[in-house]
Amino acid sequence: MSWAPARVVSVRRETSESRTIGLDIEGWPGHVAGQHVDVRLTADDGYTAVRSYSISSSAPSGRLEITVDRLDDGEVSPYLVDELSAGDRIEIRGPSGGWFVWRPETDPVPPPRALQLIGGGSGIVPLMSMIRTHAETASVTPFRLLYSVRSPALALYREELLLLERDDDALEVAWAYSRETPEVWSAPPARLDRDRTVAAAFPPSIGAEVYVCGASPFVESVTQWLVEAGHLADHIKTERYGG
Repeated sequence: MSWAPARVVSVRRETSESRTIGLDIEGWPGHVAGQHVDVRLTADDGYTAVRSYSISSSAPSGRLEITVDRLDDGEVSPYLVDELSAGDRIEIRGPSGGWFVWRPETDPVPPPRALQLIGGGSGIVPLMSMIRTHAETASVTPFRLLYSVRSPALALYREELLLLERDDDALEVAWAYSRETPEVWSAPPARLDRDRTVAAAFPPSIGAEVYVCGASPFVESVTQWLVEAGHLADHIKTERYGG
């Protein structure tokens, strides 16, 4: 794949540390929910930096949006989150990825396999593309999301997820807050553990496809807990970010 110029058409603040960037690329082929793109920035002195970001927009929309979480010591994310403006241009390569993806079922008979989505922090981004695609295609696939995040203020797409769950009988959302909970909440903040993960997920007997995305330690722990609980390893797809 070659690099293509992209024009920034929108920027939308998601949290104090993240925002969604809408991009326009001539001849954009569209994407499958769960895919990502590479972003390349070039400095005036010719120095380039490349980073990969998951696509957050739905597949049917035809739009390309990425959601970027700021890393304070990062080379690329602080610029994308705090400085990039509508009308600016960057370079994009993609879409990429054929493993960690979901395509809506076109025929509900036999019933489609349930999907269990588990995201940690900004690991929600590719899962949100799947959830939006699920909603926009009126898919009957049973969806469950377990979203682990530090606090409500840092939860990406929180209000949208609440509305989607309210309006979609096939979607269930469970929240795990590690540092701060909403004002009305039944449990104190705590890191996600084995018991909470297994309790929130579809039981192994359902045979759900599982998608886990987050930092490497999070993904490794969640995957181990699920396998120990009886989920088949070849039904679990993972995507990691960071070192």
